[in-house]
Amino acid sequence: MNVLIVEDEELAVRKLRKLVTEVDPDLKIQGVAGSIEDAVSWLKDHAAPDLIFMDIELADGQSFEIFNQVEVKSHVIFTTSYDEYVMPAFRINSIDYLLKPILKDDLKRSLEKVYHWKPENLSQQTANTPQPIDIKKLLGELKDVCKPADNGYIHRFLAVQGQKMLSIETDVIRYFYHDGQSSCFRTGNGQHYQLHYNMDELACLLDPEQFYRISETLIVAQHGVEKVLAQPGNRLSITLRPSFENEVIVNAGQAANFRNWLGR
Repeated sequence: MNVLIVEDEELAVRKLRKLVTEVDPDLKIQGVAGSIEDAVSWLKDHAAPDLIFMDIELADGQSFEIFNQVEVKSHVIFTTSYDEYVMPAFRINSIDYLLKPILKDDLKRSLEKVYHWKPENLSQQTANTPQPIDIKKLLGELKDVCKPADNGYIHRFLAVQGQKMLSIETDVIRYFYHDGQSSCFRTGNGQHYQLHYNMDELACLLDPEQFYRISETLIVAQHGVEKVLAQPGNRLSITLRPSFENEVIVNAGQAANFRNWLGR
C-alpha cells in the first residue's frame, strides 16, 4: 500500500516513518509534503496514494484547505497535537485521526480500518457496514456550524458523543471552565464537553452581554448564576447551576462590574 505523509515537522516525519515501518513493513512511503502547497502539487503530479497521513496544522494553514484545491481520492488519517473536540467526528468510516505523539496501538487500529476498506474487502461488507464519508460535505458542515453569529460572536459549538456529532447552542451552556488539562463547558442538564479553545480564545468568542469571565479558569453565563451572596471585603460568592465543584468568588475589584452585568 502506497503512502503520502503531509507533515511540516521533520522530526515528526522521521518518527512516523519509523513507526509505520514497525507496524507494517509492506507500507511504501512514496512521498512527503511539508505544506498545503506542496501537498496539492504532489497530488496533482502523482497517482493517488492508497493512504495519506495528514497533519492538520501546517505552516501555511490547516490541511483541510488541500481538499478545496485538489480532489483527494485516498484514505486519510489526520494527525494532530491537539485533542480537539471536533476531531472524533472524523473517526468514522474511512477517515480517522491520531493524536500526537502517535502510539503504535493507535496506528495499528487506524490501519486496520483502512485495510477493511480495501477494494478486495468490499464484497464482504454487509448492509449495516458504514459507507465511505464525503469529506467535502463533512468539512462544509463543520464550517457552517462553527461560523460566528451576525454580531461576530460564536453562537454554537460542536461537541461529540461517541459516533454522534452534536451542535450545542450557547444558550444552553451554563459555564466554561478549565479542569487543569483542557477547557470544558457544562450545559443546563449537567452534560460535560471538552473544547479545543483555550480560555483566552473563549473570552473573545463569547458575547460579553451573555458571558462574564470571573477568573482565568471560569466564564459564566447569566442563566448559569443561581445565587449571589455578599462576602467580607466587598467580595461576592456565586452559586452556579448546575453545581460547580470549586468555590466561585468574585473579587472586590470585579464586584461592581459583575453586579452591573448580571442586572442587564
